[in-house]
Amino acid sequence: MTTGAPPPLAPKRSRARTYLPLGVAAWLVLEIWLLTVVADAAGGLTVFALLVGGAVLGAAVVKRAGRRAFRNLTSTFQQAQAAAQSGTMPTAPERTGAEDRNGFLMLGGLLLMIPGLVSDAAGLLLIPPVRSFLGRYADRAAERRINAAPPGSLQDAFQQARIHRPDGKVVQGEVIREDAARGPRGADEGRPPLTP
Repeated sequence: MTTGAPPPLAPKRSRARTYLPLGVAAWLVLEIWLLTVVADAAGGLTVFALLVGGAVLGAAVVKRAGRRAFRNLTSTFQQAQAAAQSGTMPTAPERTGAEDRNGFLMLGGLLLMIPGLVSDAAGLLLIPPVRSFLGRYADRAAERRINAAPPGSLQDAFQQARIHRPDGKVVQGEVIREDAARGPRGADEGRPPLTP
């Protein structure tokens, strides 16, 4: 006997549930392929040393992040206890930038502990000393390219238009060169104001 009710519909799978297993499988295939390529080029002992070194470095990073998290937690409890004893409302502790990124440090350590070269590279990029070193290197490389730019190039225009104040702020400005040919406006026409 049928009741005339339609059969229940199966719930739709989300895109994450569909593509996440494919992404993990592609990542594993890439890791294995890279390990075999490096093993062919440098030898199996080198790959083994890289994997063991990554695991040891990852364990040290995770241990450091755990100690930092425990230190932050105990200082927060101590501040809350002192505030409760004095009868004032507890305030959130002021943290420095590195202590706020404990999660990234922990994730970087876990990625280093996972065997594979891609995960090791991603884990190294999440560790603050490596990030700051790469940032300083990129700043110096960009500065060298801008300083070595020939006159009339785009980098030369960028170098001229950039004005740094002593407090580190960049002031927006316009470079007016007296030796440049005048555009379609006449010499006595005003320039439009700069817009942010």
